[in-house]
Amino acid sequence: MDSFVYNPGRDYSRIRKLSPDHVISFLISQGASSTKCEFLDFFQMSEDLPSISALNQRRSQMMPEALEAVFHEFTSSSEKLELSKQEQQYQYIAADGSTTSFFSFSKYSSDDYFISEGHSASGFYSIHINAFYDINKRIYTDAILQSAHKKDEFLAFCQLVDRHIPHPDQRTIFIGDRGYCSYNNMAHVIEKEQYFVFRTKDITSKGLIGNFVFPDSDTFDITVDVTLTRSHRKSIKIKDGFYRRYVDQAASFDYIKYGSEDTYDLTFRIVRFPISEDTYECLVTNLPEKNFPVEKLKEIYNSRWGIESSFRKLKYTIGLSHYHSYKPDFIKQEIWAKLIAYNATELLVAHTVVVHGKRKYSYKVNFTLAAHICRIYLRLHTETDSINVMALLQKELVPIRCD
Repeated sequence: MDSFVYNPGRDYSRIRKLSPDHVISFLISQGASSTKCEFLDFFQMSEDLPSISALNQRRSQMMPEALEAVFHEFTSSSEKLELSKQEQQYQYIAADGSTTSFFSFSKYSSDDYFISEGHSASGFYSIHINAFYDINKRIYTDAILQSAHKKDEFLAFCQLVDRHIPHPDQRTIFIGDRGYCSYNNMAHVIEKEQYFVFRTKDITSKGLIGNFVFPDSDTFDITVDVTLTRSHRKSIKIKDGFYRRYVDQAASFDYIKYGSEDTYDLTFRIVRFPISEDTYECLVTNLPEKNFPVEKLKEIYNSRWGIESSFRKLKYTIGLSHYHSYKPDFIKQEIWAKLIAYNATELLVAHTVVVHGKRKYSYKVNFTLAAHICRIYLRLHTETDSINVMALLQKELVPIRCD
């Protein structure tokens, strides 16, 4: 525990009513009610429960990294679950970010978290969550939290890719919207020997693919070879058939030092297809055309919507939008706790056997009620043997209409 406290050897050194296990369990299982109400529920209305002041003192001793470590330990343990045949070859990871706001004061939060221009007369505080989401398992695999004024989704993506550990029997496909399409992001994925599918601006816009030679057809699937440089020196030789692309000082590229004569080669596909009579979308990818034709790429990119739905459930069902503190470190504790609660709920739901029988609709587990059941089950004082979680989940079903 000394690795995750502010004063090693002193914090949590004495035996008290609130151990680290109690604090972590409470944070993961608390709902949207006030801290006092949640505390009463957690300790089962005991007259001998600790004070809220004691809770805040304990929380102030614990770094947010403690909850982050629990998140990673829990998530890595879920990888031991048996993979279905569909999941064995590829892991589909969607990347996206979401900003969450909280109320605070300047004495608690630095200016890095404060936003006022054009948003609110009095201002507010916010943290940006950069997350990786496993499409098939429907769980978050990793995240990086950034203050509002230090938000950098490109940097966060590269850091998350670099520390991603692929399953030995799988290749990972990273899926990102327009905000993730950059040469640096591509290079980080390629260096990990994995794959990417990024949406990018259309060829009619000034974007990453705006200056290539394209076929006369409105729709196409072409492969381009690019040599990246960070110097305008004419002595830098480019291979025949390669496009020269200059990465200026303002743009990030981690594999060439700015001003040097080093180069970096990239090969990727540019795929353009219609989404209406006069509107087109473009994807860039390093997936092989033989196994991933255009329709398959469209299906993969469309699956990215799973992370958008997960953010909605994380905020409004799991309760991420209901914070119980003014301090950024406490807010980060709660964010990691809610990510754990979300993953635990989704894993329980995924392993619940739903018997459909002769019914008009197919059925699935009600996620809202599943989150409540999971919250109670994860409380440290709950007699887990007395709760048949799977039997409860099997009863809380909702019909699946219109897919």
